[in-house]
Amino acid sequence: MSLLRQAGLRVRAVARVNFVNLLAVFFLLNIVALSRPAQAMDIKTVKSASGIEAWLVEEHSVPLVALRFAFTGGSSQDPADKAGVSNFLSAMLDEGAGDLKSAEFQERMEDIAMRMSYEDSRDTFYGSVETLSANRPQAMELLKLALTKPRFDDDAIERIRGQLKASIVYASRDPDRVAGNAWYAAAFPNHPYGKPKDGTLETISSITRDDLEAYRSRIFARENLKVVAVGDIDADALAKLLDEVFGDLPQKAKLNSVSDVAPPKKGSLTVTEMDVPQSVAVFGLGGLKRKDPDFMSAFVLNHIIGGGGFASKLMEEVREKRGLAYSVYSYLSPMDHSAIFLGSVATKNEAIAESLDVIRAELKKMVETGPTEEDLKNAKDYLTGSYALRFDSNAKIASQLLGIMVEGMGIDYVNTRNAQIEAVTLEDIKQAAKRFLDLNDLIVTVVGKPAGLAPRG
Repeated sequence: MSLLRQAGLRVRAVARVNFVNLLAVFFLLNIVALSRPAQAMDIKTVKSASGIEAWLVEEHSVPLVALRFAFTGGSSQDPADKAGVSNFLSAMLDEGAGDLKSAEFQERMEDIAMRMSYEDSRDTFYGSVETLSANRPQAMELLKLALTKPRFDDDAIERIRGQLKASIVYASRDPDRVAGNAWYAAAFPNHPYGKPKDGTLETISSITRDDLEAYRSRIFARENLKVVAVGDIDADALAKLLDEVFGDLPQKAKLNSVSDVAPPKKGSLTVTEMDVPQSVAVFGLGGLKRKDPDFMSAFVLNHIIGGGGFASKLMEEVREKRGLAYSVYSYLSPMDHSAIFLGSVATKNEAIAESLDVIRAELKKMVETGPTEEDLKNAKDYLTGSYALRFDSNAKIASQLLGIMVEGMGIDYVNTRNAQIEAVTLEDIKQAAKRFLDLNDLIVTVVGKPAGLAPRG
């Protein structure tokens, strides 16, 4: 989904919405599932007559259905000379389908208080639908049209093209976005991961209706489809819905081969000058894949390093003790063909060099001595105790389960996840740290006018 759409700046025809529909939309936005631990959920596997599988959590106390689905694909499947096709498509699928032009399609969604959205990552193309149970047949018909018969009308394409280009121009002036794109380019040269996920002004200008349709027809297929439904629907109804909505898609996708890749085993520092009062630095190196036996140890370690907000070591050392930056953080990002440990810090130009020195020192400390028993206990308590908050609404449940499904963690992951965290020991964390926290490999990209930093590498 484009930055402008996320910011709510998208221009579109707005249908007249009556008071009842306004209440329905408010209901959809604020619906909360019954209070219950994540482990208590009854997650069922449903298989349609044509063989499409989905996970289902029934919740009949509220008349709402949340549907999440994903196709293996994402921006890594963009043609080599047309970066941004996947993102462009994510902005076009509710811009008219079948006999309904854009305004008519939008009006129909407004009339039934339906929410539909799409977005892409580097490896996956995601879809989301929420509807009142009474309007489920109409909502699923619109979803089917969007996936199988999008119009891609010229006027809609040009309008969305203009918005995407405006978003790219905006991003080119945003130090965070520029530093992030520069990091991926440095970490993954000559690989799809290294290209701007949303495309460039040149590639977005060149994308045609045929490009959008070619991507859709290659990627949208039943074999690379994953679906989760949560809410007021039973297994029989979901099985029929799967065939009705997705059954006309081709069985096999036509995915381009994407090679496995790792960031270079050589650290580098890239400085991009921008006339701003603060510099932004993105730092990172190769990480661990999601199914790596040490991943959960690395996950707990990252929470201690920079994933735990104000409780993290980087926040304590950089902000609390030295007042060098307002925010600093890190996270793990396992992907289909790589894995990375990534972080960022933003501060005044004259403090960025010292901030990076402190970050390097803290990472080195984690490799050499590791965290304390108290650090580990606090991390475990937070990670296990807060997990249930990810499942406090139907929409959140659906999103979480789809993420688990996409990562291939299995239907029982919700029940075993906290136990896996509790099993992590200090020795496990030290082993994980030594495997991926090699500061000689640290890639750093800085945007701004940083004092005391010169490019190297």
